[in-house]
Amino acid sequence: MRAAVLHEIGQDKLEVLDDVEAVGFGPGKVRIRVRATGLCHSDLSAMSGVLPQPAPFVPGHEGAGEILEVGEGVGHLTAGDRVVVCWLPACGACPACKRGQTELCLAGFMNAGTPNFKRPGGDVFGMAGTGTFTEEVVVDAGCAVPIPDDVPFDIAALIGCGVTTGLGAALNTADLEAGSSVAVIGCGGVGISVIQGARLKGAAEIVAVDPVVSRREAALRFGATKAVSPDELPDAKQQITGGEGFDHVFEVVGRSATARTAYDSTRRGGTLVVVGAGAMDDFLQLNMFELFFDEKRILPSMYGGGDVLRSYERTIALWRAGRIDLAGLITHRVPFADVNEALDQMRTGTALRTCIEM
Repeated sequence: MRAAVLHEIGQDKLEVLDDVEAVGFGPGKVRIRVRATGLCHSDLSAMSGVLPQPAPFVPGHEGAGEILEVGEGVGHLTAGDRVVVCWLPACGACPACKRGQTELCLAGFMNAGTPNFKRPGGDVFGMAGTGTFTEEVVVDAGCAVPIPDDVPFDIAALIGCGVTTGLGAALNTADLEAGSSVAVIGCGGVGISVIQGARLKGAAEIVAVDPVVSRREAALRFGATKAVSPDELPDAKQQITGGEGFDHVFEVVGRSATARTAYDSTRRGGTLVVVGAGAMDDFLQLNMFELFFDEKRILPSMYGGGDVLRSYERTIALWRAGRIDLAGLITHRVPFADVNEALDQMRTGTALRTCIEM
């Protein structure tokens, strides 16, 4: 079967090969035929080494498809079921799951160290234990979440990561109040989803911050009340908040420099929500006095900061009701053979989300 493979960390191109085999099928597993997958910035971060990922590997963790085969002991799925791939499944038994913090379950991360594929030359891993830049993938049954028949595969793929992450940051982690002021730094697919979540919660002012003009224009279409470049953020802060700072600032880039800007843009007593996934050697510096004196809350948001299955259901309900726009997030579509074109679209900021059609 075909799969897009990164041979070594640091390479910027994928090779589409036809000699890859999905492995590991057995009890508790399912085999999925991938029908659509989105490109998330985390895939680029894994390719560059910002996020830890063994190589060679198949990127992709934002996918949807249909079940081809179920292993022994899998009772909730059957061949032909339509599913979204969940890269962070909850085991239901660990301390985090028992506390209701299923997004902190480590079971999914344990899968990342086990190869999902093989080639004549050896084992191949899957991104975050999945790997959706492929025609077929074998994953734990918990990674396959059934979706209703009326949800298209491309929409379902977005729900698998970017939309759930962005909406959840606003709805779960920040739980922002109606009438509040919001700034969102980084307005790709995840940032736009944060903006939609802030709009749903009734934020009065939503400032989108991004260096790419097309993304700023898109942010306005999705609910931002103002869109500025990073250099214009201080002026926006002065105009909208009188210099005090925003009630809620979302950092959706994953870099210490933008996190520091986000902190400085947050009012005293306000909330900084860290959504972007950054590198382990990129440190955010804050002094102890400002932490004490400003009383700003710093809230990391992992995969939307809530129960993933409930978040999927909520997103589908909001989409059906026309309260959120998911189709509009897909600005580009490319055939699987042109996956490297999708990478370029993400790197340049041309695309909010590119759908890779399988």
